[in-house]
Amino acid sequence: MEGLELASRSPEQTHLLGRHLGELAREADVFLLIGELGTGKTCLVQGIADGLAVEEYAFSPSFVILREYQGRLPLYHIDLYRLERPEEIADLGLEEYFYSRGVCVIEWAERAPSILPEENLLVTLRYVADSETGRCICLKPHGERYRQLSNELTVREEIWS
Repeated sequence: MEGLELASRSPEQTHLLGRHLGELAREADVFLLIGELGTGKTCLVQGIADGLAVEEYAFSPSFVILREYQGRLPLYHIDLYRLERPEEIADLGLEEYFYSRGVCVIEWAERAPSILPEENLLVTLRYVADSETGRCICLKPHGERYRQLSNELTVREEIWS
């Protein structure tokens, strides 16, 4: 599978996709999120948190860089928005989270390509022209684990029905 392109018509549908990702998530999964401000990255993370049975509300970690949540698996929500230079990111020691027993979700992942695991699920969120709530969400798997995950998502029809 090269990738999966989904149309989300609402924040609720984006959240639902996230919930399915969370339900299917396994230890050491890494989801990389890319998209402009307001495209729904944090909404997707909130759905992932729901799918992992996290009881806390998942806030954007923009001011603290990393938030940890406990659920079926730990969720490490990382936001690289405020970091300017790749060396700043490398100095944070985030790599230990990428290979932990939790699920790592990284917003603004394009800011640190050199430190991110090669195997991951890249999720790109884009605005849809002439729509306030419509988004195009592209999932691109890198590695067998993420190809399998993408295939499992395709059978969950309610995501895009």
